[in-house]
Amino acid sequence: MRAVIFDFDGVIADTEPLHFEGLRRTLEEIQITLTEKDYYTDYLGFDDRGCILEALRVNHRPISSALVEDLMAKKAVAYMASIKEHLVIFPGVNAFIEEAAATYPLAIASGALRSEIELVLEQIGLRNVFAHITSAEDVVNGKPHPEPFLQALAGLNRHQSTIAIPADLCLVIEDSRPGIRAAKAAGMRVLAVANTHTAQDLHEADAISMSLRETRLDEVRARLWPA
Repeated sequence: MRAVIFDFDGVIADTEPLHFEGLRRTLEEIQITLTEKDYYTDYLGFDDRGCILEALRVNHRPISSALVEDLMAKKAVAYMASIKEHLVIFPGVNAFIEEAAATYPLAIASGALRSEIELVLEQIGLRNVFAHITSAEDVVNGKPHPEPFLQALAGLNRHQSTIAIPADLCLVIEDSRPGIRAAKAAGMRVLAVANTHTAQDLHEADAISMSLRETRLDEVRARLWPA
């Protein structure tokens, strides 16, 4: 193992309830109802564009670039207002990230907007431990496509002065099925954290943890890369 790539929402920050509420309010303006159950079952793991496209498709609404961009902008405004008031970091995340950063280069590959990611990392004092961030604006294809993780790895390798890090020596930490599938498609190994899904839902991962607070990185490495 030579690098660790983190998802953001649902792994580092408990922001999914804020994303849900922002999306729910935005869709409500165009008379689309989104329930919490539907969000966590069908939308979790997608970026904002993917969520909005799926909501329009499921509700048989005409889709245009202008409409999608307008809804994305409204949702982003609602989310940013919420996160400044209701930021919650998952237990044990700070210590886990600091431990990982002492040994490995770290990156983030997320469907969130860069401004959203950096706001939270600055607030919790962890912005400088990540050598690279791939956000929603940086990719053409969001998860479950492997592009976010491949781009994050390319970003880490631009900082490497030694031999490039191969995909199969990257650990990805995810919390959603689209994220797990994206990482596996990129040729990486996946630790799933059951923050937003049940362990059963995350069975495609190489390993599953109930919480990063209970996770030892050296034990994960020994299990996924046995000597």
